[in-house]
Amino acid sequence: MKFALALAGLFAAAASSADAADPKQEEGSVQYVAISPVAIPVIVNGKVVNYVFVNVRLDLTGRADATKLREREPYFRDALVRAAHRTPFTNPADLTKIDEARMKAALMRDATAIAGPNAIRGVTITSQVPKTMRVSVR
Repeated sequence: MKFALALAGLFAAAASSADAADPKQEEGSVQYVAISPVAIPVIVNGKVVNYVFVNVRLDLTGRADATKLREREPYFRDALVRAAHRTPFTNPADLTKIDEARMKAALMRDATAIAGPNAIRGVTITSQVPKTMRVSVR
């Protein structure tokens, strides 16, 4: 019985060290471009009723040149600001948050155009903080 437990422990240790050695499993191995915080307007009936400050990260593919794409961060940020003003990412259910799905889709489209094909894997919103916590619209 002790032999079986020892053998099971060895297999568990081997499996965990194999997972740690796999670069795809390591958290630090993900390449990304962090976009400086951006104030996204919340617009209702043509009027700005709030701003939501978002922190966004562009997750890169393994083939992307992270250094080159980090130099393009101002272009990614500008694309996000322009998209937010062109078609606001207002979440009608909660004016203290943005519509994440719409924002991610718009930024993914624009970031791919800036970075080129097969460079951007996804968009991650790491935080969103509203300027005003409660918003009422009259």
